[in-house]
Amino acid sequence: MSESGKSSRQVCERAVLLDGGLAQRFEIERGGRRIPCFVIAYEGQVHAYRNSCPHRGTELDWQPGEVFDETGLYLVCATHGAVFEPAGGVCVGGPCHGASLSRIPISVENHLVVLQTDVLVAPQPPASAESRGE
Repeated sequence: MSESGKSSRQVCERAVLLDGGLAQRFEIERGGRRIPCFVIAYEGQVHAYRNSCPHRGTELDWQPGEVFDETGLYLVCATHGAVFEPAGGVCVGGPCHGASLSRIPISVENHLVVLQTDVLVAPQPPASAESRGE
């Protein structure tokens, strides 16, 4: 149990996450299925997402934990090159433009990244061509 009284699980130490660096992979279980996820640091904050591109459902990393582009400013899907904002998970370029990665609720407690196991936030649906003005 975390300090907030919610069900939680340790993912990693906060110190292992460097801004724009390697992600730490972990799994959650939902409905008897193991779901790959990752946690990153970006601009001093930690963010966790389901490791599944909204375009085709493939994992983002081309090697374990390699989800950032070479600049460390964007997350990139290794399969089709979709580009995501690290802080919100929104696709800003590529085949799923406007869609979002599924956020995984985490917090930092006593220098540890902690998964809030009783909540899972659904992804945003991709914007339609009409709503984008196309």
